[in-house]
Amino acid sequence: MASVLEVIEAGPLSTIQDRGRFGYQRFGISASGPMDMVAFRLANTLVGNDETAAAIEMTLAGATLKVCADRCHMAYAGAPAPIAIDGNPVPANASFMVERGATIAVGAMRSGLRGYLAVAGGILCDPVLKSRATHTRSGIGGLDGAQLKVGQELPVAPRGNAESCWEIDLELIPPLVGPVRVLLGPQDDMFTAAGIETLLKCEYHLSAKVDRMGCQLEGPRIEHRGDFNIVSDGIVNGSIQVPGNGLPIILLADRQTTGGYAKIATVISADLRKIAQTRPGEALRFEAVDAETAEQSALKEAQDLAAAFASIRPRASQPLRVSPDRLWMIDLLGGVATKP
Repeated sequence: MASVLEVIEAGPLSTIQDRGRFGYQRFGISASGPMDMVAFRLANTLVGNDETAAAIEMTLAGATLKVCADRCHMAYAGAPAPIAIDGNPVPANASFMVERGATIAVGAMRSGLRGYLAVAGGILCDPVLKSRATHTRSGIGGLDGAQLKVGQELPVAPRGNAESCWEIDLELIPPLVGPVRVLLGPQDDMFTAAGIETLLKCEYHLSAKVDRMGCQLEGPRIEHRGDFNIVSDGIVNGSIQVPGNGLPIILLADRQTTGGYAKIATVISADLRKIAQTRPGEALRFEAVDAETAEQSALKEAQDLAAAFASIRPRASQPLRVSPDRLWMIDLLGGVATKP
């Protein structure tokens, strides 16, 4: 029998996300997916899921869910937040069992902006274009293409009883420190040298205008050479547009697929989670790097995550010793633990 999670409290912007909706951007359909891919993958890995499983992304404040059928093996990762089962605290970045009839509550984030609650087997809402990721602006994915609402029921795949709860050596996860690294371009030639220097030398703050589509920054205005418009071209996760007012906008998971404002730079993939976990009012600084550095940073992040995921072990026990048919294999490029 499959489990069912009932939404008791939904939080301000809780959505169902999987790895994303790929192959449709040429038709104007956003990829969506998690804002913080590392935290999303960690939560899923702690309950034995692969990275394609759907989980709940929470923003600023968490949600409360009731287990209405079989018990669930669950884990939370991401922005630090209090977590409790029927009022009893449980650890983050570790998995735990929630029995039938019990409630799991994730409170307000103490720092950071987004957290992920995964359940063994994943959430089984109907896929749209091969993905369960919610894109609220177009109303597709998730449940009714919208953020979670009180009273909704989330079906979960039946997975049976897990043998252990799991934890990870969190010190092995790459920390969110330092400036946000960017590749200049593709239209950096449309900005003056002073404009580029402004981006790289000045401090910006995340404004209140932030959602899954992107975030607008507050700070010194960036100078264009002339026109700020271009013939619309493709936008990637992390593109930094600068419209006529000179204030940069970083485009993120739910971004539009094309745009007509000049793009001064692009956040490298290894630093996207820094943007995802920055709260309104917090400061950001940028540092320009070359393509080789961006590629090496992505490879190092994958290797660091592989080592971190390899440290996953049963909670409060000796290091994991299992038979070969249960050994978790690590994909060094994807950093995802899977069972052969």
